[in-house]
Amino acid sequence: MKAIVSLAQDKISVEDVDLDPPKPGELKIKVGACGVCHSDLSVVNGVLPLPKPIVLGHEGAGSVEEIGEGVTGFEVGDHVVLSFQPACGSCPSCHRKEPQFCSIGEPNGMMLDGTHRVKLGDQPLATMQFLGCMAEYCVVPAISAVKIDKGIPFDKAALVGCGVMTGVGAALNTANVTAGSRVAVFGCGGIGLSIIQGARLAGAGQIIGVDLADNKLEMAKSFGATHVINGSDGMGAIKVKELTGGEGADFTFEAVGVPSLMLEANAAARRGGTVTIVGVGRLTETVPFNALMISMEGKTVKGCFYGDANVHHDMPMLLDLYLSGKLNLDDMVTTTYSIDEGPQAFEDMQKGLNARGVIVF
Repeated sequence: MKAIVSLAQDKISVEDVDLDPPKPGELKIKVGACGVCHSDLSVVNGVLPLPKPIVLGHEGAGSVEEIGEGVTGFEVGDHVVLSFQPACGSCPSCHRKEPQFCSIGEPNGMMLDGTHRVKLGDQPLATMQFLGCMAEYCVVPAISAVKIDKGIPFDKAALVGCGVMTGVGAALNTANVTAGSRVAVFGCGGIGLSIIQGARLAGAGQIIGVDLADNKLEMAKSFGATHVINGSDGMGAIKVKELTGGEGADFTFEAVGVPSLMLEANAAARRGGTVTIVGVGRLTETVPFNALMISMEGKTVKGCFYGDANVHHDMPMLLDLYLSGKLNLDDMVTTTYSIDEGPQAFEDMQKGLNARGVIVF
């Protein structure tokens, strides 16, 4: 089968690989679509320290092809969205209703049992986040699969596997955006646009999108931003304050993973406001908050992982919102690619051309 592989740092190629059948507790999935997410690029360039060579892909949807021993609740042909964070349901995090922090397995490129399912010749390949779904087929833990309505197109369903779940969840679950509030989103890529949609769903009264690219700002308006700011002059936070009567936004979000932008999002929040950091920076980077102002301004600074989602509840909910016309997934898919065009999809992502590029099988 074909898969998109990073053989070494900064290298992306389409390779013919072999896939072993599912072991107990696993499913084989015929992949229908896989989003091209910035986190995939972060694996390629080493920001996310996963071993190479590695099969990319963590934002996918497809159909169940084969069922491993002991798996219940699935039938061949079921349509599923894949979750890049398996949740066991029995660890302390799961018992605290924080399945996004499940401790069942470290994402180290292997399956939950510490072995591999994909090979390139005789060489075992790591898989991203227990999935490696940027491939025609993948073997995944059954606890990473969420059944969905068969009427939902795979290219739309795939987005809920990462970007949309993360962004909408950041607004609804992590920050708990309130009706009538003022929201500012720094970074209007796939995650930022999803945060904007989440803020709209929450009934925010003012939603401000901040980005460096005018095409992204136009997208932000189409997804629910009431105002947009081109922050290329470094005045984004000041302009947010101007738009909010000099006070600052009630809720601000950073959706890129750049320390300076995290500080800008913090500066744009009002005293007592909430700052949510969704972007993922490098392990070597730090964010120097002012030691005096942390106390004096009384802001809440939150990190957000996977939209603080309970995927078995939240993913079907988001897809129900899509089917009812309340969540726009159709316009999130800007361009579709074949698997052979995968490297081009990464180039287009780095150029900022898409809300989301999706590889369709």
